[in-house]
Amino acid sequence: MSNSSQPKGNIKHVIGVMSGKGGVGKSTVSYLLATALKLKGYRVGVLDADLTGASIPRLFNLKRGAIQTEGNFLLPFETQHGIKIVSMNLILQEETQPLIWRAPLLNQAVVQFWEQVVWGDLDYLVVDLPPGTADIVLTVMQKIPLSGLVVVTTPHDVVSMVVSKSIAMAQAMHVPIIGLVENMSYFVCPHCGKPIDLLSSDSSLSDMIVLAKIPMIPAIARISTDGLNVGDETIGTLLISLADNTIKRIEEVKA
Repeated sequence: MSNSSQPKGNIKHVIGVMSGKGGVGKSTVSYLLATALKLKGYRVGVLDADLTGASIPRLFNLKRGAIQTEGNFLLPFETQHGIKIVSMNLILQEETQPLIWRAPLLNQAVVQFWEQVVWGDLDYLVVDLPPGTADIVLTVMQKIPLSGLVVVTTPHDVVSMVVSKSIAMAQAMHVPIIGLVENMSYFVCPHCGKPIDLLSSDSSLSDMIVLAKIPMIPAIARISTDGLNVGDETIGTLLISLADNTIKRIEEVKA
């Protein structure tokens, strides 16, 4: 049974981004989704719950800076575009410093990121979850009132098998699935511009609602260093579609 607690602020919707499988670009999808929602004018935050593998600051091209405090509360780091972010890599002295903690400390930290951060008024809080179906993921599902989960996969049957575990976990925890994002879905030919499917999507996830299919293009690969060129037609269309489909699905699962 959920034992969710209240954050320091007014947050309308909380979107978990989950995969179960590492290396599928889950944090990249979290970044893209937060950026897309912000571009549409919403107030957006990102809670980096992948404590031991935090990468959200690098994707947003943020340099390490001390997280400020307000009494017993933390103040989120705010990007130049106004996205509020809390991540362990904004607290550690070095981004490559390992976090050698056992599960109880990790669970306590992720709850503090929810309860003891001054999030303020947000329309959407994107929670970037770690791989797997235990510890932190379970704590988030129990303690944070998720509006739903965006599930990230790649077109490979082994990945789909592991992702299915995440879907089954969400169902067991009674957390609604917003939809599926297929990352590295296809390759865009640099000569003719046509999409090329490198792998075939696995049929075991064919009944899932697809929010977006993200191509393998340089603009996505370089976001941690060059930022995202939202003026690029492919990227612009992708972001609009991702945001619109996610917003629509949240309203549907809420109804």
